[in-house]
Amino acid sequence: MNRKLINWIGLLGVAALVSYAVAAYFCRAAFPGYNWMESAVSDLSARTAPSAPLWDKLSAVFSVGIVCDTCVAIYVSENKISSKLFRAGIYMFVVKSWISELGYAMFPLDDAGKEISGFNETMHMIVTAFVVGLSVISLIILFIAGIRYREVRDLGIWAGVSFAMMLMGPVGMASFPPEYFGIAERFSIYASVIFSAVLGIFLFNGFKKALVP
Repeated sequence: MNRKLINWIGLLGVAALVSYAVAAYFCRAAFPGYNWMESAVSDLSARTAPSAPLWDKLSAVFSVGIVCDTCVAIYVSENKISSKLFRAGIYMFVVKSWISELGYAMFPLDDAGKEISGFNETMHMIVTAFVVGLSVISLIILFIAGIRYREVRDLGIWAGVSFAMMLMGPVGMASFPPEYFGIAERFSIYASVIFSAVLGIFLFNGFKKALVP
């Protein structure tokens, strides 16, 4: 296919996933006493965390993922990809991405593992609630669209897998001991990041299986 600039921007979604995964892995060594099985990923980027400077460097590319998500919304809108239901799911996912990008930048955690008590920590959790809620709703919508419309079935399957991963987070947190909190939490986080990368690949390929004649 003859790819335009907007299609190439889809690769930023993959780059964002790689950047996040690399930061989450290598920053553990820069945080003495950090146990990835027990602690949240966000502890690595907390303002006072010893791993924060390294996190900022390694996760820098992750921030451009919002560009990919936004271009996905623009592309499906301009090309009238599939149905209104499908496009609504995409738009909601992108709104989630913007709330995540701006909300966490405005209200980062001050201390790793700190009890949620202050204003900043409370707002951080409110942002998280919005991000998780919009992620769940958008993935359900896209999964339903994939069932109803053959042209977006592949993406619908990915949405279903991501939704299942996201559910494994809270289920795992409630079912397993606290020392495994970090494992359960990572399922929820990576569900959204991986799906964003998948959207980027679809954008790179021009949604060719989803174009309406």
